[in-house]
Amino acid sequence: MDQQRLQQQIAFVLEIDRLKTIRRRTYLTDTSRFENSAEHSWHVAVMAMVMAEHSNFADMDASRVIRMLLVHDLVEIDAGDTFAYDEQARQDKKEREQAAAERVFGLLPADQAAAFRGLWEEFEDRQTPEARFAAALDRIQPLLHNLCTRGKSWQEHGVREEQVLALNRHSAEGSAALWEYAARWIQKAVENGDLPR
Repeated sequence: MDQQRLQQQIAFVLEIDRLKTIRRRTYLTDTSRFENSAEHSWHVAVMAMVMAEHSNFADMDASRVIRMLLVHDLVEIDAGDTFAYDEQARQDKKEREQAAAERVFGLLPADQAAAFRGLWEEFEDRQTPEARFAAALDRIQPLLHNLCTRGKSWQEHGVREEQVLALNRHSAEGSAALWEYAARWIQKAVENGDLPR
C-alpha cells in the first residue's frame, strides 16, 4: 500500500466535509432553512440518475454526469457559494473558483487531482453533452425549490421574471423537456404573484 497516496486521499476526504458548511441561498422545499452545498450536490446527482432519460443526448454517459455533479461545487469550500442573481459577486467568481480548484483538487494524488479537475472544468465549460445536461440539472434544482417555496428566495432578493429566464434558459441545451416544464411553472409563479415581472 502506498501510504503517501492514502494520506493524500484521506486529507482530501476530510477537507471536502467542509462543503456541508457552505450555506446556499436556496431554501429547502419545506422552507425551514437554507440548503448547504453538499446537500445540493447530492440532490442534483440523484436527479441525474432519475432524469437521465430527459437529456437531449441519447448517447450521454449518465455516470459521468453524476461524477461531475458530485465534484462541481467542491471549489465552494474556498470560494464560497455565489448567489446566482448577485451580479457583483459573480464578477470575480471565476478567479476565486480557479484558485480553489487548484488547492482543493491539489490535495489528491496527481492522477486523481487531474481527473477531478477535468470533471470540474468540463462542467464549467458546458461543451459536452454530459456537461450540458449536468448544467441543466444544476439550474433546474434551485428553480424547483423556488417554485415549491412560492418564490421565497426570489422575493427576499428582489429577483424578477426576466432574471430567472435569462439565468435558466440555457437549461434547454441539456434538456429541452426539463426547460419546457420549468418555463411553464415560471409562468405560473408569475401569475400567482410569486415572481414579479
